[in-house]
Amino acid sequence: MLKKMGEAVARVARKVNETVESGSDTLDLAECKLVSFPIGIYKVLRNVSGQIHLITLANNELKSLTSKFMTTFSQLRDVPVEKLAAMPALRSINLRFNPLNAEVRVIAPPLIKFDMLMSPEGARAPLP
Repeated sequence: MLKKMGEAVARVARKVNETVESGSDTLDLAECKLVSFPIGIYKVLRNVSGQIHLITLANNELKSLTSKFMTTFSQLRDVPVEKLAAMPALRSINLRFNPLNAEVRVIAPPLIKFDMLMSPEGARAPLP
């Protein structure tokens, strides 16, 4: 079991390093056996988090995403509404101050069974 955990950690580290080194706008953490978003990733990505517009977290075992995730990656543009709608335990998602595309704003509300908090289109986060 420890070997599998080590392999999963190495896979996440490799994928994060690829994103940082390539300057990509995509962070692909699909199939990494994540149960939460690793805290260490925030430090590694601190200089490039603003350029990441797509994060793939498919096929993991995530139970939640913290507010730190949402504030660190506040520039995400696309929300996989159909995947969120298929999460029966999801009760709420806060996507305020993200530049969501118009399709998400129109399509999401009738499809989802949870609270999806969004800011008005074009709204900016208050300055700290």
